[in-house]
Amino acid sequence: MTVSSISRRTLMKGTALLLASTALARQAFAQAAPSGGRLIVAADSEPKNLNPAIVASNGVFFVASKVIEPLAEASFDGKDGLSPRLATSWEGSDDGLSVTFKLRDGVTWHDGKPFTSVDVAFSALNIWKPLQNLGRLVFANLEAVDTPDDYTAIFRFSKPTPFQLIRNALPVVTSVVAKHIFDGTDIATNPANNTLVGTGPFKFAEHKPGEYYRLARNENYWDKDQPKLDEIIFRVLPDREAAGSALEAEEIQLAAFSAVPLADLDRISKVAGIKVISKGYEALTYQLVVEINHRRKELADLRVRQAIAQAIDKKFVVDTIFLGYAAASTGPVPKNAPQFYTPDVAAYDFNPAAANDILDKAGYKQGPDGNRFTLKLRPAPYFNETRQFGDYLRQALAVIGINAEIVNADAAAHQKAVYTDHDFDLAVGPPVFRGDPAISTTILVQSGTPAGVPFSNQGGYVNPELDKIILQASETIDTAARTDLYRKFQQLVVADLPLINVAEWGFITVARDTVLNVADNPRWAVSNWGDTALQS
Repeated sequence: MTVSSISRRTLMKGTALLLASTALARQAFAQAAPSGGRLIVAADSEPKNLNPAIVASNGVFFVASKVIEPLAEASFDGKDGLSPRLATSWEGSDDGLSVTFKLRDGVTWHDGKPFTSVDVAFSALNIWKPLQNLGRLVFANLEAVDTPDDYTAIFRFSKPTPFQLIRNALPVVTSVVAKHIFDGTDIATNPANNTLVGTGPFKFAEHKPGEYYRLARNENYWDKDQPKLDEIIFRVLPDREAAGSALEAEEIQLAAFSAVPLADLDRISKVAGIKVISKGYEALTYQLVVEINHRRKELADLRVRQAIAQAIDKKFVVDTIFLGYAAASTGPVPKNAPQFYTPDVAAYDFNPAAANDILDKAGYKQGPDGNRFTLKLRPAPYFNETRQFGDYLRQALAVIGINAEIVNADAAAHQKAVYTDHDFDLAVGPPVFRGDPAISTTILVQSGTPAGVPFSNQGGYVNPELDKIILQASETIDTAARTDLYRKFQQLVVADLPLINVAEWGFITVARDTVLNVADNPRWAVSNWGDTALQS
């Protein structure tokens, strides 16, 4: 079959062949997973930039992590919760000023050129630090990367940088790209951002917009036992209602990130040949937040933000929108991060009457139509839950006299409007807590992030005291002292409400029984799937 001959019909035919059942026990297959076959997966979006070294987000990782590898990946049982990828070991200095990585020998890029330490140095200094949405914080004080040989990279920092942070960040911020492809180009516009060349178990083969991404087996992968699959097809299904139907019809074999609506899980779990899996998202706690544009006069007023917080019934959101598959948030660090979490923060109980009273006393009187003012509300399009919460928030705000006009857009248009053009008053966002507040959490409230950086503080919020704590924590080596700073961070965020945390949740994977080795690490959906296999 040629690349151009793949169609919906051939996808369905191929899937049906691959799903032929056998009498062998599932456990036996997990122990000796067979090789071959095409895995067809639901994908609900097509990122504008597919390079995870630049855009460290799960929508990008979902496809790109099979092609572009990090230095280390999250692990259920590895040392420090990590398993080696392009790095085989890592060691931090006592003074926090350097981290030494030993790199894997015998790795080649998909174009045949050797992977060396110069690729790591180039990625760190030219992409992670200046361009990446998360790396610009983690590597803020990175000043040099020494490469004494092809398989050693020594990161040198101008100020003490917690080794704990670097370790926690490795799976998320260290996707390595090839220097020979990006050097001397405009990195942000290089076509290689969407025609990926990596070192991973799969090669980027094709993207047919609106239809699918196709990844093909890397025959020269450094782990000679992987990958098990011949191909992965990410079939674009922006309508999440379609994912469950496609699974039942055996048109696809796997849907991750709760692509099957929560309301359908009970029913589909009873369908023969389908399994529902909650494991594999432990390092990916999603947080439902209301993003706030502080350039808007009314929203720059803390009293208005407090009123909005009190207008939101978190229990209703958890019970009705998430059907109980979530928990109410107390602040920017989720409860399942006990090392950092503190419940000792301000509380905004659901109380529309009090919210109305606050707004009245603040001078925002209701007009003849009952409205105090109108806001532009942009719900993120990534999940059913973010869209549904947008509808709920519009109704909740109406109760306190705020008219919210919803503007829906696809993922690319939404990101441009919120994170580049600042064309919003409120937005519904689903940021991810990745095990450490410095990774994708502080960036949501820290000032100074340039326009265009996705999933960051693009609301124009500035709080020097909060910025100071974030900076201190980024340079504090002592773990206990660093933890204490992040507890103060939570207290300040909840007190001043630069954004409003509503709920936190993990996702669900639904797959055919024929898909083996699913959810075997805490970031499984965005890991390399090298050992994922199909029952033949």
